[in-house]
Amino acid sequence: MESSLPDLEAILLVGGQGTRLRPLTLGTPKPLLPTAGVPFLAHQLARARSFGVRRIVFATSYKAAMFEPAFGDGSAFGLSLEYMTEETPLGTGGAIRNAGEALDAGPDDPVLILNGDILSGHDIGAQVRLHRDRQAAVTLHLTEVDDPSRFGCVPTDEAGRVTAFLEKTPNPVTNRINAGCYVFTRSVIDSIPRDEVVSVERETFPGLIESGQLVMGYADRTYWLDVGTPSAYVQGSRDLVLGRLASPALPGPTGEYLALEGARVSPEAKIQDGTAVGARVVVEAGATVAGSVLSDDCVVEAGARVSDSVVGQRARICAGTVVRDAVIGDDAVVGPGNELQHGVRVWPGVELPERALRYSSDV
Repeated sequence: MESSLPDLEAILLVGGQGTRLRPLTLGTPKPLLPTAGVPFLAHQLARARSFGVRRIVFATSYKAAMFEPAFGDGSAFGLSLEYMTEETPLGTGGAIRNAGEALDAGPDDPVLILNGDILSGHDIGAQVRLHRDRQAAVTLHLTEVDDPSRFGCVPTDEAGRVTAFLEKTPNPVTNRINAGCYVFTRSVIDSIPRDEVVSVERETFPGLIESGQLVMGYADRTYWLDVGTPSAYVQGSRDLVLGRLASPALPGPTGEYLALEGARVSPEAKIQDGTAVGARVVVEAGATVAGSVLSDDCVVEAGARVSDSVVGQRARICAGTVVRDAVIGDDAVVGPGNELQHGVRVWPGVELPERALRYSSDV
């Protein structure tokens, strides 16, 4: 990468429950969901490392015990990883303050803060340089979206100084939003109350602005995606497989699909549009899979059609079934001839008999 940051530490916020992604997150934290062949966080870790970041503190809460077995000490990524757990959820600010206890940075040093559910192509190095050059308290990555009312709306002046932080306002004054990557001066982290529930979006950032401290916006229009919903999660995996966003963690070449070791894809099956095929997956002859995530050990039988969907671990899509824009939980079985579309979610372990459903809700 263009900008190397060898002295920079980072905090990775991974404490959320991922409720919008259920049932996928009932047994697995959102940041560990398989995304283009590897856990989602592997892409963030590899990208941070590519900018020269060497040490990252995980701020964990929900299913906290699952993170260290997945990433260990970080040596596989060329990183040093630490794990800090909130016994009760403390909000974004409280999580940053809690994880800050493990930082080595001095009071005037910048600290990178990453949300654990964002894919971004922005230049982290340029954001840190802006922060250092302006001696800001906090520097926010900002991006532009078509519907800013769903996000924190962030107006700035001509010099890039943030003038307000309007969290999810129905009448946004700008389409520029908080993109979920911050650079904090370490002393600002230490000023957040310890062991209290604090929101940086609703309390810390507005408080800094009101008190006259310098909060900067680093705005760009590079690739950016919040993967908090099933459709966005599928899109993120698809974009990585297709190469729309580069990732050093991708476990194979970009292309129409990416298949992990042990996957058995019939030469008479059609797989396309950035599909990720997990380990030991079976896709039988005549099946069609497009733009989807097939988790480890699942089976797509002959003649089934799967598109824009997630199929969980060990799940089975039986012959002739149509699955479109749906989530199939781990160990679920969708019997022959079913048609599941329009956001249907099948809970883990559910077995649908033959032709039981056509366009239904959660089951």
